Amino acid sequence: MELHARSLWLVTEPLHAVCYFDEECRDLGRALGLKGFWMGYFAARTAPLGAVEPAAATAVLGVFAPGMVARALPAAWSIAGPAHVLEERGTRAAHALRRIAPDVERKAAALLPPLQGIVDDAPATARPLFAANRALCDHADPVERLWQLATALREFRGDAHLCVLAEEGLDGCEALVLAAGAGRVPRDTIRLDRGWSEEEWSAATDRLRARGLVDAQGAATVRGRQERDRIERATDRLAARLLHALPEAETEALLRSLEPVARRVLASDVLPFPNPIGLPHLDEPVAHT
Repeated sequence: MELHARSLWLVTEPLHAVCYFDEECRDLGRALGLKGFWMGYFAARTAPLGAVEPAAATAVLGVFAPGMVARALPAAWSIAGPAHVLEERGTRAAHALRRIAPDVERKAAALLPPLQGIVDDAPATARPLFAANRALCDHADPVERLWQLATALREFRGDAHLCVLAEEGLDGCEALVLAAGAGRVPRDTIRLDRGWSEEEWSAATDRLRARGLVDAQGAATVRGRQERDRIERATDRLAARLLHALPEAETEALLRSLEPVARRVLASDVLPFPNPIGLPHLDEPVAHT
């Protein structure tokens, strides 16, 4: 079940991720009058929760520096309300998927029922971003609905991942230092991408070094890599709850049906490799049985 949960992420995250990397999607903030990409990012990512304040947004996003979030929120809501942001977000994501995978609308007809069943069956308790996004999965446009369902699934996994990080005693900056040290995210850009200062990053590195998880250069030790593996396995275990709604044969059929669309996205020039969300490249196999 955990292997299937990892596979579900691998074949749905690319669909969701167009909202971060496609040029039309990246222009959302400017189109709405917001100040730059990151104000648009924080507004779009948290808009399902309503006009959320920075402290709550920082908590549910998990790995962004509080100051970075506070520079965007709540200022964004005085320029564009959550409902307007959500409408623009979904429309642009659907446009991106249609452009990248022209047959996505035809494929959506078969994909929507099992994905909707998974999302409807999943528990929302202690999963705030999942719960907020699940409430938005009623779009009449099939591609927009497909994107929204993929988004709800990835936020379910993201909520679970943050629970695991907290259980392992890692704060947001420490989690990124360890992920970068293990080669899961780009070491040379992830600090700035998530808004941490050099001093905060260095202090987090020192704390992990004291725990034996990274060395003096910030590279993950054997123990640190084992910790990262344990985090991913625990995340898979919690995310596997998503698949309770489907028999195994239907789960495998769904994964096979999603994979061609995911590969179209990964084969396009939209997503960079490596990327800050840790998606593998096309030539890395999407494992499922």
